[in-house]
Amino acid sequence: MLNDELFLNKNIFSDSVEKKATREGYGDELVILGDENNNIVVLTADLAESTKVDKFQKKYPDRFFECGIAEQSMVAVAAGFGVNGKRAFSSSYATFSPGKNWETIRTTVAYNDSDVKIAGHHAGLMTAQDGATHQALEDIALMRVLPNMKVLCPCDYYEAMKVTKTAGENYGPFYLRFTREVTPVITTEATPFTLGENYSYWISEKPQCIVFATGYTLYYALLAASLLKKEGIELEVINISSIKPINKEFIVSKVKNVRKVLTVEDHQVAGGMGSLIAEILSQECPSFIEFVGMNDQFGESGTFSELVSKYSIDEKGIIKLIYKLLKKS
Repeated sequence: MLNDELFLNKNIFSDSVEKKATREGYGDELVILGDENNNIVVLTADLAESTKVDKFQKKYPDRFFECGIAEQSMVAVAAGFGVNGKRAFSSSYATFSPGKNWETIRTTVAYNDSDVKIAGHHAGLMTAQDGATHQALEDIALMRVLPNMKVLCPCDYYEAMKVTKTAGENYGPFYLRFTREVTPVITTEATPFTLGENYSYWISEKPQCIVFATGYTLYYALLAASLLKKEGIELEVINISSIKPINKEFIVSKVKNVRKVLTVEDHQVAGGMGSLIAEILSQECPSFIEFVGMNDQFGESGTFSELVSKYSIDEKGIIKLIYKLLKKS
């Protein structure tokens, strides 16, 4: 059942569930941060409206910098701000930042521990009709490997506000991952988010499998849990919005008595959140594990619903692998 202690949206499984884009949460929270801190500056590479930083631009034009289609230059400028007392938010599509300008991020931001927040928008298959070139499916892997870099992937609008607030209130490099389309609102303003902590959103006294999900795929994991419960199959579903840092002790404590694990993400399985969970468990708690995600392949053009179905990142794909795990002993 849903964890009542987390004040989650009670209408999560309703056909009329509220839907909002995580990029909207980013844009809304940036304005609040700008109100509170005069050292907040925002940069973009010709994508103010798409990344929702146009809201900040309208209110604080003197602290907004349009860098044009020059992602490497944008992040280098942001790094300069970040080592000189400003807190810089750099906003672009994830295929371009960190995709195109990864080396600049590595050398100017991560290496110098500069106070820069890299916001990667339109991540994953959700970029849909734009096709494989614009579907960032490698960005978590690119960013979690960098020293000093923290990596956050919110599950919905309200958590997007919270990860943006967290980045805005803490020094150092952050990578924030956002998606384009509207998705179900899972949390509420009262739902907790703490950097480095992970929370069980669906709980059971005797789970038969532990599911770790990140980003909007958490919704499909919760939907799968609710459907399987009707069949007498119990899951525990954990939101991994804080990918780096992550609470390793919490992960191990949840798995040690179950030893059957499924990870779910809109990202390459290699190097992603699932790889991270596997790394932790291989050292601390060897388990049977299956992965929902992209398996060494690019996406393609299509509607979002078509793509998540084709690549089995929806509740049907999750349920299929749960059945597979339950057969193992």
